[in-house]
Amino acid sequence: MSAEPNDMTEPERQPARRDIEDKLPRGIWVRLLVYVFAGHLVAGFIYLLFTLGASRG
Repeated sequence: MSAEPNDMTEPERQPARRDIEDKLPRGIWVRLLVYVFAGHLVAGFIYLLFTLGASRG
């Protein structure tokens, strides 16, 4: 038997790759904040319409 290294060893897992997979990309965070802000604006406008409509009727 020889003491040659085994070429079939598993590749080492890189921890830097795991950090990237655990974080959401910056573009998704920006898009999420824009959608939340726009959603609140639309909801506020609809609430304003209902409030003004109720006070006139």
